[in-house]
Amino acid sequence: MGDPHGVGIIGLGAISGQYLGTFADCPAIRVAAVADLNEARAAEVAEATGAAALSVDELVAHPEVDTVLNLTIPVAHADIALKAIAAGKHVYGEKPLAATFADAQRVVEAGLAAGVKVGCAPDTVLGTGTQTARAAIDKGDIGVPTFATATMIARGHEVWHPNPDFYYTEGGGPLLDMGPYYVSALVHLLGPVVAVTGASSRSRDERVIGSGPRAGERVPVSIDTHVTGILHHAGGALSTLVMSFDGHATKAPNIEVHGTEGTVGVPDPNHFSGEVTLERHGTERHVLPASAGYVDSGRGAGLIDMARAEAGRAPRADGALALHVLEVMTSLLRSAETGGRLDIRTEIERPDLVPLTAHAEWTAA
Repeated sequence: MGDPHGVGIIGLGAISGQYLGTFADCPAIRVAAVADLNEARAAEVAEATGAAALSVDELVAHPEVDTVLNLTIPVAHADIALKAIAAGKHVYGEKPLAATFADAQRVVEAGLAAGVKVGCAPDTVLGTGTQTARAAIDKGDIGVPTFATATMIARGHEVWHPNPDFYYTEGGGPLLDMGPYYVSALVHLLGPVVAVTGASSRSRDERVIGSGPRAGERVPVSIDTHVTGILHHAGGALSTLVMSFDGHATKAPNIEVHGTEGTVGVPDPNHFSGEVTLERHGTERHVLPASAGYVDSGRGAGLIDMARAEAGRAPRADGALALHVLEVMTSLLRSAETGGRLDIRTEIERPDLVPLTAHAEWTAA
């Protein structure tokens, strides 16, 4: 895909700083162009990186841009991705791939038809946390995987977010907000999902903003704020998923994977690293040394992984995986509404394990 690989960034909000920091450590990546509705912000980033500050149309047409990094708001993801694909560019975006499953499907199909690569966050699951746990499972440290639990419990974003309205309307909620991290991790750990069964509820119809200039203002809640479900993995394992804005605290681990011979504890999939623990019959739980994953990395590792993907290897954070994860989540919500088990139509391969040497290879490139 070219070396150095030219990246054009559309959307320069807070998350863009993390991507820029990651790219600065990778000589094989060059930020060629940037675009943002805030022209002053675009000019500032352009000056700091040596990139050109352009309009969106100019950026997707720029000959030095190989991949468009789409950091716009979710409702704009599909339009920007399709525009870039039509210009012959590879695309990598923040989660979700698109605001709806149908739009996400259009993006993936357009990429395949155009012969360009489509990638999508989260790439946190490519770090040493999830990948070291994956390596232990693959090595047989817990025997045959039988089931997993994945838990995210919080009071709700109104506690800290000055404008939390979006999280309590259609397209928001705990599952669509945080679920991409947990479901992506479960797919890396246990393989693709073939069916889901869901249930959901809400504790109240209003939330009170706790900080900022709108503190004390009441926000209406139009979606369920507690979602739980069972993911049926192709290999036979079951994952129990709990995503909630209706709790206060929990001692439940972020993710645990249980097998016939032991249990592995997986750290927060919203972070690249963290303690991975292993407990087997007759032994105490202990911390495993990092054995796989991008070391000390940050957001943008998935784009670099995509740019460096050799012929025949799918990017580890590719659009097909993001589409699969989005279908799992939207199907869980439909199951919660209608009752019963729903089959998952998208079929994917489990992404390759990230070798521990991978980060050193691209920082030295």
